[in-house]
Amino acid sequence: MGLELINLNDEGIRDLMLNEIEIDISKENLYIGKQLKPGYENVYIDLLKESVSRGDCDSLANGIENNNCLLNEVPDRRTKTGMRKVPKDAHSKLAEGEFNRFFIRALCRKAIDDGFGLEIYRAKSVRNPRSTSERLIGQTVDPNQLLEDLRINPGKNTTSGIPGGPNSGLSVRRKN
Repeated sequence: MGLELINLNDEGIRDLMLNEIEIDISKENLYIGKQLKPGYENVYIDLLKESVSRGDCDSLANGIENNNCLLNEVPDRRTKTGMRKVPKDAHSKLAEGEFNRFFIRALCRKAIDDGFGLEIYRAKSVRNPRSTSERLIGQTVDPNQLLEDLRINPGKNTTSGIPGGPNSGLSVRRKN
């Protein structure tokens, strides 16, 4: 089970997500992950757009897995062979991370345009929550700063700590 993104189906969010994807593509800044097979970039982009249009992070993860988009091994200087196996859940981590990032970017834009606040919440139950993630839950975030942070840091940790890295389960929602 993926993320429960509370405001995903709010009016205009999916269109804004698609627009944010197009912004990254036009700037050649779209994060596709180190584990994607060479030549599968367009397959991944199509799956991402389709999931944003009509699905969720689970449908993106399934698409990545069903289309065999990921490598079996990736370079690693720390191992004796110089290669390490790609984790079995790599498709889910990539899907959840990127889907959530585009969702957050879209919600930030909506918050800026409509003048509402954003609050950090746990969108996915995790077995061992990080203390840094726990401290962020319930905090209000500035949508302008968060949007800029996510745009500047594609596929990387953000300065704000949102969404919180692989398996953090954190996202943002409209503050009531």
